[in-house]
Amino acid sequence: MKTIHALIIVPLFALSAAVQAAGGPGARLDPVKVDLNDQKSLLNGARIFINYCVSCHSASFMRYSRIGQDLGIPEEILKKQLLFAADRVGDPMMAVMPRADAKKWFGVAPPDLSLVARARGPNWLYTYLRSFYRDDKAPSGWNNLVFPNVAMPHVLYEWQGHQRAVYREEEHTHIDKDKDGKPVTKTSKLKVFDRFELERPGTLSTKEFDENMRDLVTFTVYLGEPAKLERYRIGVWVIGFLLLLLVFAYLLKREYWKDIH
Repeated sequence: MKTIHALIIVPLFALSAAVQAAGGPGARLDPVKVDLNDQKSLLNGARIFINYCVSCHSASFMRYSRIGQDLGIPEEILKKQLLFAADRVGDPMMAVMPRADAKKWFGVAPPDLSLVARARGPNWLYTYLRSFYRDDKAPSGWNNLVFPNVAMPHVLYEWQGHQRAVYREEEHTHIDKDKDGKPVTKTSKLKVFDRFELERPGTLSTKEFDENMRDLVTFTVYLGEPAKLERYRIGVWVIGFLLLLLVFAYLLKREYWKDIH
């Protein structure tokens, strides 16, 4: 099996299967436009996924040959540029890092990402990928607004740079009971996420980083249901056939009804 350069270091999504958090407190999911007809976006997403994710994560429902077929990648190019973690184009996308080692190093075995977009949703993934921030209290030095206390570091920090989370205090009024059991109004202060501040710029601008994360999310959406691309292709011919049939049906209708009038 070929070596995957120096990129075999950390997982991109260390999402614990045991944790079903839909989002951290105050996390607002940013919308992302996923276009499976955008060939350039899919190819870039595939490149990022294979270079940064397959080192630790599997996508065992997908084979490299299927990616080449769906995305129009010739076999020779597939072998030279994308086949880092397997020996043959027909192999499934399996992680390079053994699950036992990953669990030992990160505290949780990285999950299979074949269906992560269908399970979490594109908006969740897009926001998650862009919501890492520095946290000295976390074992890895990183935390995530959408997935608090996530077990992974920020593998793409060189692209995005270092950002920190800025919080503000807000008063929260709630109804409680006193020692006699009577309702009483109480006020407390809560820390609410306000914004991210960039402490150290990355190699990409914010716009460029967001575009790359959109491409990565687009590819994970494709992974969850690759048959969509085939349905899109067939759908064009089906619509064309139905339009052509409509013309003949209309002409046939005129032919039958001309004698009635």
